[in-house]
Amino acid sequence: MKFVVSSTALLSHLQAISKVINSKNTLPILDCFLLELKGNTLSLTASDAETRLVTSIEVQDSDGDGKFAVNAKNLLDPLKELPDQPLTFEINDENLETFIYFHNGKYNFVGQNGEEYPQPKELKDSAINFTIDPQILFSGINRSLFASADDELRPVMNGVYFDITPDDLTFVASDGHKLVRCKTLAAKGSERASFILPKKPANLLRAILPKESEAVEIKFDENNAYIKMSGYTMTCRFIEGRYPNYNSVIPQNNENKVVLERQTFLNALKRVSVFSNQASNLIKLQLSNNNIIVSAQDIDFSTAAEETIPCQYAGTSMNIGFKSSFLIEILNNIPSAEISLELSDPSRAGLIIPQENEENEDLLMLLMPMMLND
Repeated sequence: MKFVVSSTALLSHLQAISKVINSKNTLPILDCFLLELKGNTLSLTASDAETRLVTSIEVQDSDGDGKFAVNAKNLLDPLKELPDQPLTFEINDENLETFIYFHNGKYNFVGQNGEEYPQPKELKDSAINFTIDPQILFSGINRSLFASADDELRPVMNGVYFDITPDDLTFVASDGHKLVRCKTLAAKGSERASFILPKKPANLLRAILPKESEAVEIKFDENNAYIKMSGYTMTCRFIEGRYPNYNSVIPQNNENKVVLERQTFLNALKRVSVFSNQASNLIKLQLSNNNIIVSAQDIDFSTAAEETIPCQYAGTSMNIGFKSSFLIEILNNIPSAEISLELSDPSRAGLIIPQENEENEDLLMLLMPMMLND
């Protein structure tokens, strides 16, 4: 086999798929990229046995077809240091010895048999198919992913839940303390279906989708999905299990509603949280007539801080505690200039909702309170 390819084009495609490869693999061949040449198209694959990402690149002067695996480090590390130039690959079909010739030198190493590379699972005949705009998919994953858990005991919480109906698509993520529900009316399925997308493929999609312009096709059965984009195809395994009923934990009839500027509130939280206890990150919100007092203290180090923020509030006066790092994370992931904080009492979850939603989007974030000492 022989072909010529641009070094920068090859590097950008390899870097995009290299994030799939784990630092430690049970199968040694998973430390490799799979390269498959058919005519003038070179397919590049990276896999960790559960997630697989494939992309392709056009090459020149190709001669012969075939596939072989190359250690990812051997290919990526030298490419990062090379200026843009054509690279000539020559592969001995018998022993897979690989030569890469460039402007003023050459590399050579021995590849591995591409036939040993794991193949993706076939989808069942009952697989469901739906298409979605890449920016809507990106927005849903981007808004919700930060709230997912890292919990070995409850693996179903370690991803983004897709709840598909004939009317809309809802993205949900929660770690038991915070929850995000992002509903979009701009995407829907032909029937009721759902799956839990693990964190790793969700992060990979979040990196790829902003550059996509064509509709994304998602085909899935109970266990696996094929996600087809214009430049990439991803195969991934779902997290198995039932996702909890997320609607049941969202409190209804929250009479106390605070409307305030998101950025002002966020900046005050960042300043005041510096003085909170390092272990608990507890901050206290004191709500009274058109005012919020944000305060924190660390008794061990005799430090304390408080700031008063103007807001629109005419409910009952109350004190409620939250973990500042969670509240800051939530506010960072809301696109609206103004937010409303809806509360029923200090022991129940608070809802944080943007005052102006994006088009066709309904975003809701929930945060469990913390006990106050006073």
